[in-house]
Amino acid sequence: MAARAALRRRVRATVPARLRLLRAATLLLAVALGLLLLVAGLAANGTWDDVAGRDAPRTTSAADLNLALNDMDAQAANILLSSGDGGKGGLETPHAKAVGMYGDARREIGHDLRTLSAAAQGDRSDEKTVEAITDDFAEYQELIGRALENDRRTDGKPDALTDYRDATDLLRDSLLPDARTLVSANDAAFDSQYTAARSALSAQLAAVLVLGLLLLAVLGALQWYLARRFRRTLNPALLAATGCALAAVVLGAQLLSASAGHLKVARRDAFDSVVALSRARAIAYDANADESRYLLDPQRRTRYADSFLAKSQQLYGIRGATPATYDARLAATWRDYRADAADLRFTGEFRRELDNITFPGERAAAERTVDAYAVYERDDRRIRALLAAGKERQAVEFCMGWEAGTSNAHFGAWMTALDEVTGINRVHFTSSVAAGRAELTGRLPWAGGLLLLAVGLTGLGLRPRLAEFR
Repeated sequence: MAARAALRRRVRATVPARLRLLRAATLLLAVALGLLLLVAGLAANGTWDDVAGRDAPRTTSAADLNLALNDMDAQAANILLSSGDGGKGGLETPHAKAVGMYGDARREIGHDLRTLSAAAQGDRSDEKTVEAITDDFAEYQELIGRALENDRRTDGKPDALTDYRDATDLLRDSLLPDARTLVSANDAAFDSQYTAARSALSAQLAAVLVLGLLLLAVLGALQWYLARRFRRTLNPALLAATGCALAAVVLGAQLLSASAGHLKVARRDAFDSVVALSRARAIAYDANADESRYLLDPQRRTRYADSFLAKSQQLYGIRGATPATYDARLAATWRDYRADAADLRFTGEFRRELDNITFPGERAAAERTVDAYAVYERDDRRIRALLAAGKERQAVEFCMGWEAGTSNAHFGAWMTALDEVTGINRVHFTSSVAAGRAELTGRLPWAGGLLLLAVGLTGLGLRPRLAEFR
């Protein structure tokens, strides 16, 4: 009898201990899961802050700087080309437009340099690059200013052209390479941040699933133990706690999975296209400047003709194409692509964009951009043909005119089309950032609240059973 009584006492002591152990395990796992979700949420919020407030803006600012430098130099060439001799015999409307656009580009460069200088703080390599660009830009402005001053004098065009050559050489040898370096460096930094964030989200998702499964397993074991020991089929409070825990795990997993998805859309689907299209725009402005330089400087015409072709190849690359064959081969390869979108027998920034079509309306907008580009390319051949025929003034008027059917009008139509497809990607980048932030504010509080409720319901469900042993 004494032995049986001792056994009963040992069993009674063991049961509450096991219940308390399972309750403690539930509490620890729920707390660990809640802390993991909190840390993951804070890290994701920091990632979105970096993406929207630092990584993307400084990459686009560097791209804008590259474009504005090309635009400023193009407008300087246009001013010299349209000014006549000491202000006499010039092209009034093109000249006025060139002066206005020159000032706009100079102000844009100042703004971009200030933005990049602030963004580069703490990165010595970027700081040195921005400092070099700032110093070279000051020298460039001095040379252009001298060229414009000489151009105002009668018979001052040769001196103005000499100063402009020095300015353009500085632009090509120092300013533009440094600006492109900034674009690449900032884009690479953004890409590195993206890769690290995606890796962290994957690891956090795996940890959430492991902890969640352990929590559900403990709650299942607790339910089974109560049913076996106290001969009750189900404990309602524990059943509700298990449901809350399951919902919290699902919400947490959805939060991390959706965050990774929105991050991919923002970086890979949208921003990769923004970078390619921004590069295309900068190259386009430089190519447009080459046309003005070609007309302005007879001694360098071969150099500028080769430079224009090289930029055309950067935009829409066709192996082995020459100025004489480029238009026909562009038309042929583009016709093949329009018949079969998988047929992309060309390279360049347009190819990058067409390889990354993701959003509604993006393909049609990208195709309109290439269509407008083809029209502009044909204009270049017309300019050279007019010049070869001795019709220099007509060539200048066609190159610099803004009337319908002129080269500048077609260039503007091309840039409008390019802006449209860029805008589509920018909109989706912004919406992906907003959706990523919304995941945090929408799901994270609910997941945390459900875990707290699961812990409370577990304690509530065990209280009557533990009371039996007091």
